[in-house]
Amino acid sequence: MRIFIIGFMCSGKSVVGRELAKLTGMRFTDIDRAIEARIGPILPWMRANGEAAFRAQEAEVLAELLLEEHVLVACGGGTPMAADNMDRMLAAGHVAYLDVDRPLLLERAKRVGGDRPLLFGLKDDALAARITELMDVREPVYRRAPWHVSAAGTPREAALRIAELADLQVQDK
Repeated sequence: MRIFIIGFMCSGKSVVGRELAKLTGMRFTDIDRAIEARIGPILPWMRANGEAAFRAQEAEVLAELLLEEHVLVACGGGTPMAADNMDRMLAAGHVAYLDVDRPLLLERAKRVGGDRPLLFGLKDDALAARITELMDVREPVYRRAPWHVSAAGTPREAALRIAELADLQVQDK
């Protein structure tokens, strides 16, 4: 069993993934944290090496995770966009899209925007415009996921919904 959680930055993929791991006992991996273990902090590395080099790192980590069994993966917001990553995830396991409406996503992103490489230094209207631009491109790919899970509620609610869809035994309700 492999479950890949996808969605836009600030949709809650990591938090929901950790909660789902706690509820089910599955091993959890956050792709961004796995990349950081290799290259160090993402923001300065990406500024020095570019987005394409980061996406190559991301594809390598994903390829390794595709070989593992019984793993829960929080993908980076751009993971499904690069190369054939989405097709590989769909073929290898279950893909859950954490769906958040744009106003809530923008509110969350405003709180942490400066920490996100693709939003670095943006504020207010420029931040909203960049999120809209990225969502317009990414959302059709995200929507290819068979499971659409609302992330407007609590992380626990989203995790329980994914567990239900995957028919996973929950250890702690």
